[in-house]
Amino acid sequence: MPFGVPGGFFVPADNQKTMNTNVLSYAEYQRKVKGLKTPEDVAAFAQELLAPVLSTGDRNEESEDERKDTRSAPPAEITRKRVHLPKDKMHALRSIASSEVGVFSPWFDVVGSDTEAMVISLYAKGLTTRDISNYLKNMHGIEIAQPSISAITDKVFPLVKEWQSRSLSSCYPVVYLDGLHFKVRDAGKIASKVAYIVLGINQYGQKEVLGIWVSESEGSKFWMHVLNDLKNRGVDDILIACVDGLKGFPEAIKAIYPHTDVQVCITHQIRHTIMFIPHKDKKQFCDELKTIYIAPTEEAGLEALKQMMERWPQYRSYLKSWETRWIDLAPFFNYPQPIRKMVYTTNAIENLNRQFRKVTKTTTIFPHDDALIKLLWLAQADITQGWVLTTRNWGEVLAQLNILFPDRVHF
Repeated sequence: MPFGVPGGFFVPADNQKTMNTNVLSYAEYQRKVKGLKTPEDVAAFAQELLAPVLSTGDRNEESEDERKDTRSAPPAEITRKRVHLPKDKMHALRSIASSEVGVFSPWFDVVGSDTEAMVISLYAKGLTTRDISNYLKNMHGIEIAQPSISAITDKVFPLVKEWQSRSLSSCYPVVYLDGLHFKVRDAGKIASKVAYIVLGINQYGQKEVLGIWVSESEGSKFWMHVLNDLKNRGVDDILIACVDGLKGFPEAIKAIYPHTDVQVCITHQIRHTIMFIPHKDKKQFCDELKTIYIAPTEEAGLEALKQMMERWPQYRSYLKSWETRWIDLAPFFNYPQPIRKMVYTTNAIENLNRQFRKVTKTTTIFPHDDALIKLLWLAQADITQGWVLTTRNWGEVLAQLNILFPDRVHF
């Protein structure tokens, strides 16, 4: 199936000569995609992508009368004129139009029409069923009730189940684990649920969402269930696991992957430490706190911590948590600088979580767990289409990982 490619967008072979001057560069494409804010922006961009193809497609099949009508028609009528393309070319255009930004949609094969593909694309961007219904009616003259929109989006459930049970790589050099909290209706009551999210960096340096699970509340016991699921799906080894400060988290990981280095997020620790520091001392305190986690060795970091305790006796109780959790905070000192940058913070998964929040913020309460998983899956499918680049300096990082963890990185 033809679909959008990084160098531009798909053009049928017999139209390529006429369209060489109209190909959209990848840099320009990325700039325009980031600027899409509303359904109207998305529709206008899709029209911009399709316009060059439609304007040149199969002109030889138009009758002379049709050409005259087009030349004499006002601009608005030309815009509304239906262009008939052969089936293979129309299929290629559907693969572009089915995603609102002109790239291949992972849910295209389960939808029955371009309208359904548009509905799912808009839903994946965070629009509610009401918003989608209003948009289709006002902009396209298509009337679809909200229950019908929900039924259309439910068509992706087989894809969700397949994705949740798919086989994974045998080794992930770096894995980030975190949870997001949502309100979900359960047995007639509104309950707080946690979406457990695992983001991995595979042996090729590419980011990959390994899975999404929903449970009652975040805890080390359910994280063990998540890790067991990863194990059953083929993940035999994780070199470094990056987590937040959840109590019992490192122990849960070690129970399933005993040879994994567990790094507790330094950024979370810093936020916890400075939470109650008065504003007048915060800047200087933070500057000195930095000497702990930028120290060249673990011994130097521990010495910097002791010196801070002596210089700031009034805040010694806040610094005490560094001392008691040092065994979980210190592993990154053993790594070279390029690896340190990757693992001392969970920013990679927090950035993903921010994008999830952007999509889910329009839904204050989900009707059930499946509705939450469906939207998160659609969001990650939409987000990960843009993950085409490998991790920065991955060749250098991988070489260092092979030295630190010999014979554990497999391809």
